[in-house]
Amino acid sequence: MRNSAVRRILFVFIWLAIWQAASLLVHNNILLAGPYETILALLRLGKTSEFWISVLFTVLKIASGFLIGSSLGIFLAALSYRFRAFREFVNAPVSVIKSVPVASFVILVIIWSKAAFLSVVISALVVFPIVYLNVLAGLDSADRKLIETGRIFRFRFRDKIRHIYLPAVSSHLESAVSSSSGMAFKSGIAAEVIGRPAYSIGNGIYLSKITLLTSDLLAWTFCAVILAFLFEKAVSALLRRILPE
Repeated sequence: MRNSAVRRILFVFIWLAIWQAASLLVHNNILLAGPYETILALLRLGKTSEFWISVLFTVLKIASGFLIGSSLGIFLAALSYRFRAFREFVNAPVSVIKSVPVASFVILVIIWSKAAFLSVVISALVVFPIVYLNVLAGLDSADRKLIETGRIFRFRFRDKIRHIYLPAVSSHLESAVSSSSGMAFKSGIAAEVIGRPAYSIGNGIYLSKITLLTSDLLAWTFCAVILAFLFEKAVSALLRRILPE
């Protein structure tokens, strides 16, 4: 375990060295800022209140969208499992939501609503089909013998959920959360770049682009990557505490 961690750290430093060498070779901070310039930009941005407000607002909005999309996905998956007609009814919109480019949804949301709510809606739309399809697959894989046993012994509803359906769904839900949490951040911040709501990471990235401050753009991007990673780990840890093994 220790050797593996040391090896990963070593590889990170190697890639940073390659990045810095490429930056020195290009010798143009507009085309490619190096890790040194990016760290300096991040430290400079971190001294401003606007940076921390933007980070806070973006995280809160994307987390809200993730929660809404996950809750809706779980609820509709349960209905689809219980009612075959409802499953067939929602198949088309789920397929559309899963297939339509995020940019199209962004434009529609900007037309229909305020840019301030953009990342909430987009994150929810991206997360919903992933969670819905995974949870539905987990419910479909529930042990038929256990279901029949529960019916014979007249298990209470909450006992069926706890002992039959949660074990069947847990691995599928963990997989959905792992993939959708990163997607929520990528799509949510991409939506902010297009909609440019005040005090957001996406707006910071956009302003970096129009001012040709590549180091700032990379600093905002690095911040977004770290936040997405931490959010995924936090949600996965919470799920492991809630769901059965």
